[in-house]
Amino acid sequence: MAIKLKKGIKDLVAEAEAIITTISTDEAIKRHVNEDDNTVFVDIRDVRELERDGMVPGAVHVPRGMVEFWFDPESPYHKEYLTDEDKTYVLYCAAAWRSALSCKTLDDMGFPNAVHFAEGFNGWKQAGGPVAQRPSRKK
Repeated sequence: MAIKLKKGIKDLVAEAEAIITTISTDEAIKRHVNEDDNTVFVDIRDVRELERDGMVPGAVHVPRGMVEFWFDPESPYHKEYLTDEDKTYVLYCAAAWRSALSCKTLDDMGFPNAVHFAEGFNGWKQAGGPVAQRPSRKK
């Protein structure tokens, strides 16, 4: 017998989207093309997705499982480049579900500057947004 969940993924994403800020894919591309210095693109997909599909040029990679830890200044895993209060952090994943959940988590934490864009990286590519290969890791 299949488990009966109180809330499924569609419910969780819908709840997140009711709270967070979602910008259009076109707006995200515009911010990138105009090289908006106050915008940081954050790719939360699995590293295998980055290697297979590429990523937004100049985006930083923050695996979804580390979002809370890397954004939290109190965490031993905190990354300084993720807490500039003058910047807007534009999170994305493949289809805008994981990024919606991650933005909601950051909102719950009190992080003020996280948004995501509709349609995710798949929509980005379909709209003609620029794509780069994942930078190789330093050894």
